[in-house]
Amino acid sequence: MTTPQDLFLVSLDVSGEHPVEQGDLSLALAGAELIDLLGARALTLEGESIVPGPVLTTGDRLLDEAGAALVRQEPYETVEDWLWRRGQGLAVAYRDVLESTGQLTGRRRPRLFPRGKDDVPADTAARRHAADRWENRDPVLTGLAATLGIEDDRPAPEDPADEAVVTVLATVGDAVTELEAVRERRRIENIAFDNIWRAP
Repeated sequence: MTTPQDLFLVSLDVSGEHPVEQGDLSLALAGAELIDLLGARALTLEGESIVPGPVLTTGDRLLDEAGAALVRQEPYETVEDWLWRRGQGLAVAYRDVLESTGQLTGRRRPRLFPRGKDDVPADTAARRHAADRWENRDPVLTGLAATLGIEDDRPAPEDPADEAVVTVLATVGDAVTELEAVRERRRIENIAFDNIWRAP
């Protein structure tokens, strides 16, 4: 299993202060992909620039797609730019893959087959793997989850030793904060617009 898959499942199975927004999760999943690709030596970071390495086959379709999507010509993409570009719709893509392989409900679901009313969380291998990483306080997984407001009462683990991973985690946190600010501005604008029409 990959860090993005584990993060997606933790977002479903571990309660946070608020429900996880799909856009926030998509940004964090894009960050999780970068971290796994860093671990596979498919890329390095020079400051905040993503420097691609050799194209690797990881055995995971979405992670391979992420590696193939890296900008391979200078000027290289920044981590922030990657999160916004790669993150578009990524939560839905991970949900679809996990559903189609039966890792959400324990039953495989063809892509075009609708979800059943009795589809409930199942004790699958993917869920057990994610739960084990969460219980063992994996610093990468808990760091990404914290950016989504998913935390528990246990002491926070130490930051990852890899400086590049810390950079990705910090950038994910900044992007999620920025997206929330955009949402708040829209809410305020909508309220102001409504008030104009209600005014006598």
